[in-house]
Amino acid sequence: MTGIELLGWTGFGILVAAWIPQTWQTIKEGNTSMNLAFIIMYFLSSLMLTVYSVLIDDTVFTALNGLLTLGSGINMFYKFFPRVKI
Repeated sequence: MTGIELLGWTGFGILVAAWIPQTWQTIKEGNTSMNLAFIIMYFLSSLMLTVYSVLIDDTVFTALNGLLTLGSGINMFYKFFPRVKI
């Protein structure tokens, strides 16, 4: 692994780690107070960047954007379908 690749994987780890607390809280609570426009734009941009990264064969950005798409997708799901508390 080159120094440049290590830099990319380090940035990957930090960015994914930043999303973990928000996504975990959303799953636990069954809803999110995040702005809907932000969630939709983040989901769509991450999805497009995932496709782009696959097409240019960039492993770091494929993994990063794939996980960010998943995380924002979870938040979007609970925004549209919040868990009803009984």
